[in-house]
Amino acid sequence: MAKRLPDRPLRPATHLVRGGQMRSGFDETAEALFLTSGFVYDSAEQAEATFLGTEQHYQYSRFGNPTVTMLEDRLALLEGAEACRLTATGMAAVHAALLSHLKTGDRVVASRALFGSCHWIVSTLLPRYGIRAEFVDGGDLDQWKAALATPANLVLLETPSNPMLDMVDLAAVSDLAHAAGAVVVVDNVFATPLLQKPLQFGADVIVYSLTKHMDGQGRVLGGAVLGRKKWVDEVLQPFVRNTGPALSPFNAWIILKGLETLHLRLPAMCRSAAAIADFLAERSEVARVLYPFRADHPQQGLAKAQMAAGGSLVTFEVKGGKDAAFRFMNALGIVDVSNNLGDSKSLATHPATTTHMRVGAEERAKLGITDGTIRLSVGLEDVADLIDDLSAALDSLAPAPVPTRRVAPPVEPIEEPPVLAAPEPGTESAAKPKRSRTRTEPKAPAAETPSLLEFAAILPDAPRRKH
Repeated sequence: MAKRLPDRPLRPATHLVRGGQMRSGFDETAEALFLTSGFVYDSAEQAEATFLGTEQHYQYSRFGNPTVTMLEDRLALLEGAEACRLTATGMAAVHAALLSHLKTGDRVVASRALFGSCHWIVSTLLPRYGIRAEFVDGGDLDQWKAALATPANLVLLETPSNPMLDMVDLAAVSDLAHAAGAVVVVDNVFATPLLQKPLQFGADVIVYSLTKHMDGQGRVLGGAVLGRKKWVDEVLQPFVRNTGPALSPFNAWIILKGLETLHLRLPAMCRSAAAIADFLAERSEVARVLYPFRADHPQQGLAKAQMAAGGSLVTFEVKGGKDAAFRFMNALGIVDVSNNLGDSKSLATHPATTTHMRVGAEERAKLGITDGTIRLSVGLEDVADLIDDLSAALDSLAPAPVPTRRVAPPVEPIEEPPVLAAPEPGTESAAKPKRSRTRTEPKAPAAETPSLLEFAAILPDAPRRKH
């Protein structure tokens, strides 16, 4: 069995390494991978009791699995939630959180700034089931007040938003939602539980794509839904059990391993992202830069009140629209073109033609997504190399010089060199010039590169709601 952790409060890094750990009878160090579809019982009576719910025993990995349970418990400890259930993908988590709670005739109010697939669920899927949906600008509290003056059943938002890094006031919106009778569901993918804890600001349910920072190395898919135990057990669990969006035990094991280094990876990524945002802001090819902790972000104060750091995403707009954006991305030598984020490798995305293509041009305009918008997920490469790569790609956007007609200069007559007299016998060596023996100047020493430890600074605790 795993060592029982102390009852005193533990810090996030300890939870990331030790939280939820169980050991089999073999006393393994690493979490065991229970790669099994089903489980056996000591007797028919035990099987019956298990299905009745009077005895706790694993039944089938679609319902629960020891490796999956370890990850659920670890995430719950990290988030400060009472319970957690895992799904095969982040979108399965969003879908389960919404459809498990809603029914025909219900009403949803959602922030307009949602990931493309989340936007599709709210705008297209829910109305098919007779569920009304209304979008508001997430940063406009007056719109939230107007929308929530009418009873609602669920509020969905993400903050910072994908891809424009808009912030939503979690405490204010949660208060308005609860007064309207709604459950508040927050997509916290961009912030992670290390930078922001929405439950402490009044949210009820948190959803994650574990594919992003929590795996962090581009290996597996996974999703999570966290909230109060009563809601998870009575509302979410029956839906997950019977519709089957189960997470593979293998994927759960990989994500458990990824979590062990999240507290080391994320501060480095945040620091590099902040430096890159400052660099981009100085470039004439860039029309604007969005990063939550920069002074020019329109909601910097709110970001600092809710988050421990600015995150690993930088969004910027290059001048020249889609053509310039594509030329910039195609010129990158280190950063990859991809629609993923939160990876150890830096990734560039063109939202208008990928993640947010299907929300339509009109909706993209409302979100501020232009054809020149690029979302940069900053990874773990050396920040100086990343800046060099971005700089070279921006240099490629400079207009080509206009060719000019060259006029040949007039030909000057060539003067014949004077005829030199032959040297006297025995004086040839004296006539030869001596080779210079000046010493080559030593090269200047290369500039010192910053230690990796500089980029692994411990994050401050995520802010709490002020009462």
